[in-house]
Amino acid sequence: MAGTKNPFQNLLKEINVNGETFHYYDIASFPEYRELPYSVRVLLESAVRNCDNFQIHEKDVRGILGWKGTKGTPRSETELEIPFKPARVILQDFTGVPAVVDFAAMRDAVLRLGGDPNRINPICPSDLVIDHSVQVDFARTEDALAKNQDLEFERNRERFTFLKWGARAFDNMLIIPPGSGIVHQVNLEYLARVVFQEAADAKPIRLLYPDSVVGTDSHTTMINGLGVVGWGVGGIEAEAVMLGQSISMLLPEVIGYRLVGKLNPLVTSTDLVLTITKHLRQIGVVGKFVEFFGPGVTELSIADRATISNMCPEYGATVGYFPVDANALDYLRQTNRSEERVQTIEAYLRATEQLRDFGNAEQDPVFTQLVELDLSTVVTSVSGPKRPHDRVAVSEMQQDFRQCLSAKVGFKGFAIPSAELGATGSFSWTDGKTYELRHGSVVIAAITSCTNTSNPSVMLGAGLLAQRAVAAGLKVAPYIKTSLSPGSGVVTYYLKESGVIPALEELGFNVVGYGCMTCIGNSGPLDDNVANTIEKNNLVCCGVLSGNRNFEGRIHPNTRANYLASPLLVIAYALAGTVDIDFEREPLGKRPDGSDVFLRDIWPTRQEIQAVEREHVIPAMFRDVYAKVELGSSSWQGLQAPTGKLYPWDTASTYIKHPPFFEGMTRELPVRGAIVGARALLNLGDSVTTDHISPAGSIARNSPAARYLSERGLTPREFNSYGSRRGNDAIMARGTFANIRLVNKLVGGVAGPRTLHIPSGEEMDVFDCAERYRTEGTPLIALVGKDYGSGSSRDWAAKGPYLLGIRAVIAESYERIHRSNLVGMGIVPLQYLDGQNAESLGLTGRELFNVAIPDGCRPHDRITVTTDGGLSFEVIVRFDTEVDLEYYRNGGILNYMIRKMID
Repeated sequence: MAGTKNPFQNLLKEINVNGETFHYYDIASFPEYRELPYSVRVLLESAVRNCDNFQIHEKDVRGILGWKGTKGTPRSETELEIPFKPARVILQDFTGVPAVVDFAAMRDAVLRLGGDPNRINPICPSDLVIDHSVQVDFARTEDALAKNQDLEFERNRERFTFLKWGARAFDNMLIIPPGSGIVHQVNLEYLARVVFQEAADAKPIRLLYPDSVVGTDSHTTMINGLGVVGWGVGGIEAEAVMLGQSISMLLPEVIGYRLVGKLNPLVTSTDLVLTITKHLRQIGVVGKFVEFFGPGVTELSIADRATISNMCPEYGATVGYFPVDANALDYLRQTNRSEERVQTIEAYLRATEQLRDFGNAEQDPVFTQLVELDLSTVVTSVSGPKRPHDRVAVSEMQQDFRQCLSAKVGFKGFAIPSAELGATGSFSWTDGKTYELRHGSVVIAAITSCTNTSNPSVMLGAGLLAQRAVAAGLKVAPYIKTSLSPGSGVVTYYLKESGVIPALEELGFNVVGYGCMTCIGNSGPLDDNVANTIEKNNLVCCGVLSGNRNFEGRIHPNTRANYLASPLLVIAYALAGTVDIDFEREPLGKRPDGSDVFLRDIWPTRQEIQAVEREHVIPAMFRDVYAKVELGSSSWQGLQAPTGKLYPWDTASTYIKHPPFFEGMTRELPVRGAIVGARALLNLGDSVTTDHISPAGSIARNSPAARYLSERGLTPREFNSYGSRRGNDAIMARGTFANIRLVNKLVGGVAGPRTLHIPSGEEMDVFDCAERYRTEGTPLIALVGKDYGSGSSRDWAAKGPYLLGIRAVIAESYERIHRSNLVGMGIVPLQYLDGQNAESLGLTGRELFNVAIPDGCRPHDRITVTTDGGLSFEVIVRFDTEVDLEYYRNGGILNYMIRKMID
């Protein structure tokens, strides 16, 4: 890092902390430094430290120093491309397995092309947390946790064995075994360094530098709440970073988000983040940094800040950053980071002017644009029924839900005919009673997701509410699938110590596992009686979860409406049994004496919750839980993994398969020319998410993926989920666009994973249609609307379309990570000119398309698309940087890395 090639060697300074000598780059000595937002200072330091005039040039440093923003006015200078080398990479298992599969296949390809396969090895420190595999099969029983974890190992043993091989075969890779917690909470409580310090044997000097991270999950941004710059990237891009490649990005605009005032004592951090999410979506912050400042920040705990940063993908920004302050340092102590380490962190941040005092306005940097929120205006809220930024005040929830029922099909509509608004259905339960479902009935209530389970205030608040509910004699209907999936063992620890676990269990909120679970779609099956009643009566039943995503088809096929809510409200709606309730006027239930119990009667104040938190959330808990976290359970320890640097592929495996991405690859660049005679595989509307493109949930029994598995002797019980099968390209290709809520205009806009084979007029599954086109030699494109690829940073949402034969996508706009993923797979992202879309141009999707891509194509060039009907229109090529073009010419980012390794 401190080699002679670095032109900024003169900035190296020495610092002594507790008798130890370190060095750091004195970036604060630049005259322009104090105007830079704190998030941009991290980008600057990385560029200075890694400047080698090869990947990172002196002009890149000067470009970052030239960042300009003006208060209240947008930036006027031209966009500047910069390289960024994060300090580390973090992965979860749904994305980690494909990454290790790709690395193993890349080693094979390098060997075949005459190179050294051992060069395919992580250079950047990489942490992989196994947290996405566990499913809520068992709930509302004291042994649910053990049963779910046993099933997790039964289903995923092959994947876990493969990952254990990867941990041994590749250097610089740490794996946190299953059952430890959610990746982002483990990152916050354990993995985050805040400031990296090189080991004592580092030569010739020991450097200090800011922690920064990119992750293969879009909610990597949660770590921004602790003052670590980090964001989600596609798995493909993360793999390149692991191999030492810098990220190419545009120097971002930075929105200064000023917080003032104090939260109402009855409001939670969940209400705050849902308010901010809606606000920033309205402002428009896609591709921008958001940096929080102002006196109101001091009112928020680090857990509160992490909650806000966690939902950064939902408000569309690249980061939602809170610089490090005294509260952050105290959090490090609370979570059992050593005092010596905290003192070193503080000394470095003070020396480089990266330690923030939010009460000191003189430290405020220059921002591109300023916005403000008075915390006192935040009210109790939920978001839904189909998008995380559609916030609804709880006081307006009943009216809003009823309007959604009859509104036309859309993000806020289900188009239920007026004659069916009163529809009901009844079923018998195991207790001998008959229960009734209607529109708005809650059938899933899950305290889940890193967004909230990392925050003691809302978790303990839920526990206190549960205690008061039980004391009042309230119960949750037995058919509602209730669950509690903590983000780490620490949560269970303090819930037990505070004495709230018995009340939570009394209401059915038993601990069911440690992982994403319901939030990622691993909600498990509903009882057949419940599911059949919903389907038979066409009911809009609901899931209520403390998660961050509620897109159609994500949570469960039978919950058409899904609402994001605080853990306290999850319990409240479970008690009510419906979202069609006005909590102010209608009681949750009755006491044994017949008196009404209203939500306000059992709701704890913020001050009451904080008193319990101060007493029970202590450093010893973090020490005890994380002392053994890397060892894993006895089941993990007993896994016998292969040895050797090359993976012994099993051709019979349905989990781990050698991918086809490098078949036929040569040392020479492929010929990339015009796309001629292409058909549209799909014609889609707005807000098509990565869940629509590549679902993570259960594999439907009538799907192409199910047929593939059945042909190999597997029963439906053994299908597992798409997320768990991401190491097998044959299944993932068949699962592409397999979401049951996908609406394709080529088949009349009816929801389902179907499309039209244009030449024959035959309707069929998307995969089968793509295969027909492949045999006919027809290239494919996709027509889509706004915000294409929003949601999770899912590399299979690009890999899958690539395997289907899609060469280009024409969209009105893209979510940042998905556009990058498309480029990473060699798919051309094209964008309609402002004000144009398929409808305005008269495109039906039934045309033949020709896309002229010139050899000299540059970022954001306009090129021409023509159709067989004589239509000609221009589109913008969304190659945003020169590096994007280099990846495209190579056929994708991983092909580029392989050629780089064998040069």
